[in-house]
Amino acid sequence: MSEGPLLSLPLRALETLSRPTIRMPSGAWDMHVHIFGPAERYPHVAKPHYTLPDGTMAQYRNLMPRMGIERFVIVQPSYYGTDNSCLLDTLAEVGDLARGVVMIEPDISDAELQRFNQCGVRAVRLDLFKRAREPLAAIKNYITATAARVAPLGWHLQFYAPGYVVRDLIQFFRTLQIDFVIDHMGYMLEEDGLRSDDFSALLDLLGCGHCYLKLSGAYRIAKHRGYEFVEPVAKAIVERAPDRAVWGSDWPHISYSDRDTGELVNLLARWAPSESARRKILVENPNRLFGVP
Repeated sequence: MSEGPLLSLPLRALETLSRPTIRMPSGAWDMHVHIFGPAERYPHVAKPHYTLPDGTMAQYRNLMPRMGIERFVIVQPSYYGTDNSCLLDTLAEVGDLARGVVMIEPDISDAELQRFNQCGVRAVRLDLFKRAREPLAAIKNYITATAARVAPLGWHLQFYAPGYVVRDLIQFFRTLQIDFVIDHMGYMLEEDGLRSDDFSALLDLLGCGHCYLKLSGAYRIAKHRGYEFVEPVAKAIVERAPDRAVWGSDWPHISYSDRDTGELVNLLARWAPSESARRKILVENPNRLFGVP
């Protein structure tokens, strides 16, 4: 019997969230946010992995001043597939406060890509969890073809991928001539067979000139082991290349709706104890990636 979708629970109440223990720099970005709209307006894919979560623009706008976040990136969720309507409508609503990361079909027209660009889209999300069972050559061809479509617009790539796929693509990633971001610190889970040598190779990739690692999804990596399990990974990224790290809350924490977003902000105090490193992670690096002066 097939399993049904995960049940999305209500978000944790705003007033119960921890306050940041660090002073967020002016212009701080949250680089990983999902926004959801009314079911009657935005249909989901045929078999979503989860039920419609809390996660409206109004809810996130209420969160921003409490967390010290001034700008954010809307990442297309798998719930909507390649129908980016909710994302584009939200960009139209908030204007220059946000940028977008869409999911696209291979045959999307150049005119549609131009329209997305005019709306504030600056990157494309490649969901390699969906392609994890494909031959590695097919995955590489998919990445190369996508890069060719969006590079003329000045966009970058964002990879949502299991760690073992990241590991197998590291040498290929070195050949890319386009900026790219790897979500959730590479998602290198021990239970998936990843080892310290694999993470060392990922850290070395930060020197290629195009790679960024996103300090996000700590609870997805730690699972039931606590945030201290993730701390050495995050610290190693920051120490190796603070100018190649970005941070995202992964709000509204799909299927982890009770997470304390303020606690996630406060992890940065341990991961990046210097104000200069946090400014790079929260302001300078996102500005560079998204072409913001």
